[in-house]
Amino acid sequence: MSAVSNPATVEDCLRVGAGFSQGDRIWLTELFATLDARLASFHADATELEISVKDREARGQKVTLECWIGGRDKIVTTSSLEELHAAVMDCRDDLRRKLNDSKSKQEPRHNRHLREVPQPEPELEPEA
Repeated sequence: MSAVSNPATVEDCLRVGAGFSQGDRIWLTELFATLDARLASFHADATELEISVKDREARGQKVTLECWIGGRDKIVTTSSLEELHAAVMDCRDDLRRKLNDSKSKQEPRHNRHLREVPQPEPELEPEA
């Protein structure tokens, strides 16, 4: 596998949408720093992240994290947890899972046999 010349990072790719300010971007970038290792296999110029929150700090708030990576389907994660920090972390963790799932689907077919669980041998019938 070849290394990406301009790897994506949260710092380069994160935009804040409705409900967040540019001041929030700093702590969001710190919270999402663990995604950098996962994003590094994608080009920064073809990767975008956007986080938004509807009804911030209200009882029914909803945090949405969207990810666009060139050549792949858009990934959307949401959380309705009441505490903002917990909702943001929930979206981050869900995005990481979805990125891992997406990578598995993109692997060459000839490698999939390595992930298959071997089937047990059929039992022999006892002799009568």
